[in-house]
Amino acid sequence: MEETIPGTETAQIPEQRGESLLEAAVRYVEERHWDVFPGVWLEAADGVPVCCCGDPACAAPGAHPAREDWATQATGSATVARRMWQKQPAASILLPTGRTFDALSVPETAGFLALARMERMELTLGPVTLTPDRRMHFFVLPGAVAKLPELVRKLGWSVSSLDLVALGEGSWVAAPPTRYGTRGAVQWARRPTPANRWLPDVEELVSPLAYACGRDR
Repeated sequence: MEETIPGTETAQIPEQRGESLLEAAVRYVEERHWDVFPGVWLEAADGVPVCCCGDPACAAPGAHPAREDWATQATGSATVARRMWQKQPAASILLPTGRTFDALSVPETAGFLALARMERMELTLGPVTLTPDRRMHFFVLPGAVAKLPELVRKLGWSVSSLDLVALGEGSWVAAPPTRYGTRGAVQWARRPTPANRWLPDVEELVSPLAYACGRDR
């Protein structure tokens, strides 16, 4: 079972549980009622993992949608999810945002700083992912995309000045144990547990996240 990352700027990445992509996808559907859909996968080329999309400059090798109509492919059925990953066991696990949750995306350094502040403030957190491209995604209730600009302005920042992005309808996040080429796997900075089944609203997290992003500029 994986350990969570302590809320500190110097925290170490945890070891993840050794479950397959299929098992993880089905677990997300059954335990969290999240929709899932399979993305691209990695293939070996001269012993090096490359994205099956064929783009040598792929920005997220092995961790992006495989089809333009991915939104219609996303499912909340464990039976359908199992069938999808049985067909392609190496497919990445992608979660559409804007349905059961939105995600607040920040740089890794700002994310760890914000986690430490949130713990001191005793805020209730939802799941948080850490990706190999050094981004953290904080899961919040749907509606964050519409609310975030005004909330940031009320805190005295301009939206364009902070690397704080809300992902909602039409977007997605990669879930553990999806891998990004040779860069490693997506991990949980705060894993899903019964204690964080109820997600926070964006209003609850925006202040420490905006502060951390402002410090990180």
